[in-house]
Amino acid sequence: MRLTFATRPSKLARWQTQWVINALQTVHPNLECEEKIITTQGDKILDKPLPEIGGKGLFTQELESELLNGDVHCAVHSLKDLPVENPAGLTVGCIPARAEVRDALISRASLRLALLPPNASVGTSSLRRAAQILSLRPDLRIQSLRGNVDTRLRKALNGQYDAIILAGAGLTRLGLDSHVTEWLSLDVMLPAPGQGALAIQCRADDEVTLTLLSKLEDQATRKAVTAERAFLQGLGGGCAVPVAAFAELNSHQPAVISLTGLVISEDGKKVVKVTDEGTEALELGMKLSQQAIAQGADEILATCNV
Repeated sequence: MRLTFATRPSKLARWQTQWVINALQTVHPNLECEEKIITTQGDKILDKPLPEIGGKGLFTQELESELLNGDVHCAVHSLKDLPVENPAGLTVGCIPARAEVRDALISRASLRLALLPPNASVGTSSLRRAAQILSLRPDLRIQSLRGNVDTRLRKALNGQYDAIILAGAGLTRLGLDSHVTEWLSLDVMLPAPGQGALAIQCRADDEVTLTLLSKLEDQATRKAVTAERAFLQGLGGGCAVPVAAFAELNSHQPAVISLTGLVISEDGKKVVKVTDEGTEALELGMKLSQQAIAQGADEILATCNV
C-alpha cells in the first residue's frame, strides 16, 4: 500500500508531513509513503501582509485541489490555516495529539513584552496577535512580518524588528525554541482556533486511507479544536480575523470541555471575551459564539479590514 501526501515547500510543512509519515509507518510497517510538493498562494505572495491578500484557504486551496483530482491521498495542514468548512468530498481524516498552543515572543535584545521600550516595532502577520499586543501595549508599533519560520526568525535576530511573535508549535517542531525570549501565557495571548494541532485531510469516500489515518487520531484534541473552530464558524469568521479560542478537557471530568473565546478590534481597544463549559464540542462552540455576538462581537468583526 502506498500513500501520496501533498505538502507545501516550507521546512515546517515538510517536517509536519514527515512526522505524520513516520508516525503512520510506525503503526503500519509495510506502508509506503511519498510526498508531492505543492506551492500555494500564501507561499507565492510574500510582499503583502496576509490580511491584505485575504481569502479563505490561502495556504490550503492548491493542496485540496490535488486531493479532489485524485492526484494525492492526503494533505497535512496546520489546522489553524484550514478553513472551518471542508470542500465537498473532503474531510479531516485525522487530528493527532496537539503540540504547543502558545505564541512566543522573540527579541534580539532578550526583552520581554512588558519591557519593550515605547514605539518598539513588533512583527506579526496575524491580526489576532497584533490586536492582543496592542490591547496590552498600545504604545508599540505593529509591522507586517512574512516568510517562513526561518526567514521570520532571521529578521528578528538581525534587528529588522525589536521583537516578533510566532506560533510556538512551529518553533518547537523545528528545534528553534531556544530563541524564545518569552512564552506568552494564554491570559496574555489567546491562540488561534486549532493552533498547535495538525489536520490530515483526505477524500471523504477513501475508506482505506481513513482506516490507516485512524491510528493517529487523538480524541481529546479533536474535541477541543472542534469546539474552538465551531466558535469561529459561529462568528462567520475565516482564518485571518482577530478571533481567538482555546479549549481543553477538564482533567477531573474528561467529558467536560472548557472553552474560552475572544473577539478583539484591530486596535485592541474593544474586547469581547467569553468562557463556558459543555460536553458537546460543536454545540459549545456555537453557543459561545452567540454569547459573544450578544456582547457586540459582530460589531467588532464588521469593522475589520479582512
